[in-house]
Amino acid sequence: MNPDIDNGIVVESTEEIGSLIRLVRKEQGIKQVVAAGLFGSGNRFISEAENGKKTLQAQKLIDLMNMVGLEVVVRRKRARA
Repeated sequence: MNPDIDNGIVVESTEEIGSLIRLVRKEQGIKQVVAAGLFGSGNRFISEAENGKKTLQAQKLIDLMNMVGLEVVVRRKRARA
C-alpha cells in the first residue's frame, strides 16, 4: 500500500486505517513501543490499532491518528466511477 496520503485517501475498513497509521509511524522512524509510550498506552493497543482490530474505542483510535499526524475528514460519500 503506497497511498498519496497528503491528497487524501478513502478508507473503508479498520484494517486500512491501521495500515496508514503503521505507514506514517514507520515513516517517522518511531517504533511501536515508543509510540505506545508517547501515546500513554501499552504496546498492545498500538499493535491492535495497526492490525485493524474492529472493537477499539473510536476516540482512542482518532487520538492515535492525531498523534502520528493523520486527521479524519467526514463528507458525504461520492459516487464511484
